[in-house]
Amino acid sequence: MKLINRFFVLLVLLLLQAFGSSAQVSGKKPNIIVILADDMGWGDVGYHGSSIKTPSIDQLAKEGTELNRFYVAAVCSPTRAGLLTGRYPDRFGLRTTVIPPWSKFGVDSDEVFLPEMLAKAGYKNRAMLGKWHLGHSDIKYHPMSRGFTHFYGHLNGAIDYFTHKREGGLDWHNDFSMSRDKGYSTDLLTDEAIRNIKSYNGQSPFFIYLAYNAPHGPLQAKKEDMEQYGYDSSKPAFGGNQNDEAESKSGRGNTQEQTYSAMVSNMDSNIGRIMKTLKDLKIDDNTIVLFFSDNGPAPHIGGSSSGELRGAKFTEWEGGVRVPAVIRWPNGMKASGKINQVMGYVDVMPTLLEIAGVNDQPKNPFDGMSMVQVLTGKKQEIDRNFYLGSGAIVNNNWKLITASDKNPKMELKEDQLFQIAKDPSEKENVAKKFPKEYAALKAALARYDAIQSKVTVPPYAEGRKGFRAPKEWTVTQQ
Repeated sequence: MKLINRFFVLLVLLLLQAFGSSAQVSGKKPNIIVILADDMGWGDVGYHGSSIKTPSIDQLAKEGTELNRFYVAAVCSPTRAGLLTGRYPDRFGLRTTVIPPWSKFGVDSDEVFLPEMLAKAGYKNRAMLGKWHLGHSDIKYHPMSRGFTHFYGHLNGAIDYFTHKREGGLDWHNDFSMSRDKGYSTDLLTDEAIRNIKSYNGQSPFFIYLAYNAPHGPLQAKKEDMEQYGYDSSKPAFGGNQNDEAESKSGRGNTQEQTYSAMVSNMDSNIGRIMKTLKDLKIDDNTIVLFFSDNGPAPHIGGSSSGELRGAKFTEWEGGVRVPAVIRWPNGMKASGKINQVMGYVDVMPTLLEIAGVNDQPKNPFDGMSMVQVLTGKKQEIDRNFYLGSGAIVNNNWKLITASDKNPKMELKEDQLFQIAKDPSEKENVAKKFPKEYAALKAALARYDAIQSKVTVPPYAEGRKGFRAPKEWTVTQQ
């Protein structure tokens, strides 16, 4: 009898120990890596039928979950701002244009950024790698003044991939210092990400925001990447007006299509390098990897595509604001094919904060919401409206784009209502068929369109005439 009792006690102790270990592992906060592509279209990934080779992103989708209805802003600076604040960029004057080199605008320092909140949850290392584009005229706009502990990359957009210059001035940084590292920018950013992952591993959970400038113009690729798309050095490089800021003509292939495809595939292979590093270190199961593009493809760029979707960058058609997006976190989310829930860039911060166990709310209320319940399968759907900006709004079933002065590039003569879940290509305007739904969405839209900001980024061209860039884009206190 005593032997049975001893055996029972021993068994209970072993079970308690096993349960405790299991609970400890499952309760361990995940590492977080957010990977942002630049101007990559819905039709530019293999899992959407593209001829561009993207095996790493396709594998990410296979092992994780496709976010099939993921929305962003129609241009890049607003998306980046909303991603890092959880708030619609209209609230701080940034919606229809970006922050150009000659602008002194920056996202209001009163806004609380994601890494500031993650610091409260024990995320000691918080790196911003790549394209910032949220203000460069004052040190208060610098990434390391917004909660990041490390910055490696560039402050402006549209830099030269090889010289790392914009407007003739070097724009490549390591924390607050200028960097003169040589190489193709996509490769350099990935090298730094891998160094960071290896350095941070085991210290505490880490956060890396990796914002590639690829495949945004200037169209520049490495020879070895273009060769897989038929590059022939004996043939001339493509010419004409790219409408880009290239400091040189280096990296141009025989065609735009060839060069663009090579840029995407290079980024894809670099994402593959990151995933291999996580697996080699045996931390991939408890690392959240979220990948998406900042907006749809730039119009008139050969090789970029919105696929089946209508429109492109600068518009609120699906092709401009609905982007390829994938999330992978084996320890917390089962691979589940596709999720058709409407979600987007302003949901990233509240979602990650819930996962990280941050209970404090920032002083400025979120526009986004946590998607944890949907991502973990506890809820099939959340009923919500998502503001697309410039007179457009969408939910799980309907989408409204209004004919207003807020979206002059759309050139609409009347409001457009779509049964977007059934009509993703936006072919049939059903506003007159469904007056009740039309009226409800229009009323919801009016509340968002009424948002006012105390400051607004000037039009893109304002201040460009006569502007002379510094030799080096050093950031100082004004």
